[in-house]
Amino acid sequence: MATPSLPPQQTQTPPPPPTPEELAAMREAERKQKTIIATIIGIIVFVVIGLIAVIVALMVPSTSAEQVGRIRDVFIIVVALESLVIGVAMIVLIVQLASLINLLQNEVKPILQATTETVNALRGTAEFLGENVVEPVIKLNGYLAGLRRMLELMGIKPK
Repeated sequence: MATPSLPPQQTQTPPPPPTPEELAAMREAERKQKTIIATIIGIIVFVVIGLIAVIVALMVPSTSAEQVGRIRDVFIIVVALESLVIGVAMIVLIVQLASLINLLQNEVKPILQATTETVNALRGTAEFLGENVVEPVIKLNGYLAGLRRMLELMGIKPK
């Protein structure tokens, strides 16, 4: 009984190196991204320093009811700004979630359906080949082995 031969290993060629234009575009995009990140960090640091300066200015030794009211007002404003930032972040999150759902419904789902159809077709092909090719070959090999053994026992064919 012969063992099935494996197909030769296919080697993948590495992708070609990027062209100088692509390298320049990648460097430019990276530089823009770093600039945006640095700007955001700078704004955050500036806001934190400003809040600290306001709090220190309001914390002078002569703390009166009016100054305590100012500190309270500053914290109320800070909390309101935080709520605004959190609201914007939630809106961005909802938009991203909608984009992800759209991607799953319109791109991934059809790919999965096509893959399922392909697997079902391959399953049918494998069953067909098993019934119509493999089983008759196995039966023929069994009959030939029996015939060979019978000829050996009768002395017609040497062992």
